[in-house]
Amino acid sequence: MLLFLNFIYLYLKLKYMKKITLFIVLFFSILINAQETKTLQNSFNQAKQENKKVLFYFSGSDWCSPCVKFKKNYIETEVFKEFAQKNLILFNADFPKLKKNQLSKEQTTENELLAEKYNSKGLFPLILLLDQNGTILKKWEKAPSETLEEFIAQLQ
Repeated sequence: MLLFLNFIYLYLKLKYMKKITLFIVLFFSILINAQETKTLQNSFNQAKQENKKVLFYFSGSDWCSPCVKFKKNYIETEVFKEFAQKNLILFNADFPKLKKNQLSKEQTTENELLAEKYNSKGLFPLILLLDQNGTILKKWEKAPSETLEEFIAQLQ
């Protein structure tokens, strides 16, 4: 009987240890990523490594209707995602107003500094196509009026 109980204990231990280990690894990787402040400089560094341009946009994700439409009709489309994966590094400086959507203090500070440098007029959305060194190649001071295909053509 003791041998049988030992067998069951080992079986359950092996069966659930994999799940527990996977859960712990996922939990800590989410925790580490959640604490990382996204910076435009990190995007430039990645763009240099991957030889891509940076599409940098300012948005008010929970209050700016044109920003929400830009994200939905351009950024989140499969066609754009496919193009961006090969050609762009995306960076969004978001300025949510609702408390439930607030960013970390570090991210808020980063976004405010970027607004001082790139968006002194406070335009939403403001969309900038930048080269790897931060030079502005193209600027949209409102949501694009072009079709998705025309917008992508301008990003090439």
